[in-house]
Order: sequence, then structure tokens, then C-alpha cells
Amino acid sequence: MNVESYLEQRRTRLAQEPKFRKVCGTCRQPDFTCYCRHLRPFNPLIEFVILIHPLEMRRRIASGRMSHLSLTGSRLIAGYDYSENPEVNELLTDSRNHCVVLYPGKNSQNLTHLSEPQRAELFPNGKRPVVIAIDGTWSTARKMMNRSRNLFKLPRICFTPPKPSNFRVRQQPKPECYSTLEAIHHIIELTGQGCGFDTASRAHDGLLHAFDKMVEQQLEFIRTTHQWRRRSRHTPGV
Repeated sequence: MNVESYLEQRRTRLAQEPKFRKVCGTCRQPDFTCYCRHLRPFNPLIEFVILIHPLEMRRRIASGRMSHLSLTGSRLIAGYDYSENPEVNELLTDSRNHCVVLYPGKNSQNLTHLSEPQRAELFPNGKRPVVIAIDGTWSTARKMMNRSRNLFKLPRICFTPPKPSNFRVRQQPKPECYSTLEAIHHIIELTGQGCGFDTASRAHDGLLHAFDKMVEQQLEFIRTTHQWRRRSRHTPGV
């Protein structure tokens, strides 16, 4: 192969190669997988506080970040031990708040098994409902809960997933293990009406809309990258 032919093939290969240059400053995705246009922010009338592990914070595919961008009035707080976190402790000591932790386990109240009136009683009248969600892998989330002493005495809630997770770009320990976003959506489904949110409006489905679009974009990117690599391996001189 002469030099001109080699250079021409190299230019062709580089033109076909997926681009990784520009990153969105909001969702932290490359521009070709930015999901900001799919976000449908809404106010669930529940204050969601998403405690995100530093490793999760650095991930491009972080459903906790997407949840925060979709939930008006939510908070995204990075860390792994929140015992002395001033923002978290201010929330916990505010007498106007009633805080619960979204975390599965034997000490958690399973909302799936409660009636609608029982779910409505989860948050006392006159109190601001605050749901704290732990965002990390199952291993890091467990460590975050064990380290954060200020969360120990808070009521814990969970639910039984009605269907498998759609988070197909990240491996889950079990099919019924939900991403943070899917878990938040289901908590709104179960408790939103009792907090004054009109679940019949289906505004909270905007969470799943953006999430599903992000998953589809990531899967398409994976397929495109795989096809490009296969072509590169079988192209003479490349």
C-alpha cells in the first residue's frame, strides 16, 4: 500500500469514528447522547434529597443526577458519610420536615403492602415530606448508610418492584433491583396522591420518559461503536 492510499483510508476511518469531544455541562453526557431535551421537570410536592456517592457522581450514566434535573426543589448532595454534613443535618433538624429514607431491608416499611389511606399517613399533616434517596451501587449505598449515623433513626421505606428494571446499560444484581430514578418514580406513584400531587396527571412519568430515552441512546451508541470496531478490524490496511 502506498502512502496516499494509507492516508486516505486513515482519513475515512477517523471520519467514521464516534466523536467524544463535547460534553454537556448539565447532564455531563457527550453531545451525541445528551438527554437534556427529553427532561420534563415537575414539582412532585415531595422534597427529594439524593445522596450520591462520589464514584457515582463521576459516572456519565447516573440516574440520580437525571432525577435531580427532573424534580423541582430536589437536592443532589455528594458524599459517603453524611454524619456531619451541614446541609443534611439542617434538613433533619428542621421541625417543619418529616424525613424518611428510601432504602430496602427488614427494617423498612414496604409501601406496596399498605392501603392508600395508610400511605397517606406516612407523612404527618402540616409537615413537609422529605424523602432521602441513596444513590450508588448496592455495595457503596450500604456503606453510605452504615457510615451516616444521622440517618440511623429515620424511618425507612421500600416497595416491591412491579416489574424488572429497564436500566439495561448497567448490570443490576437482580432484575427487580431498580435504579435510583425508577425507585423515585415508584415512590411518587405510591405516595404522591397523599402529599397533594396529582398522580393521575402522569407528570411523574416524565422521569421514565427521559430515562428510557437515555437508555436507548446509550444502547444505540454501543451498537454503533461495536459495528465500527468490527469494520476497522476487517478493513485492509486500517
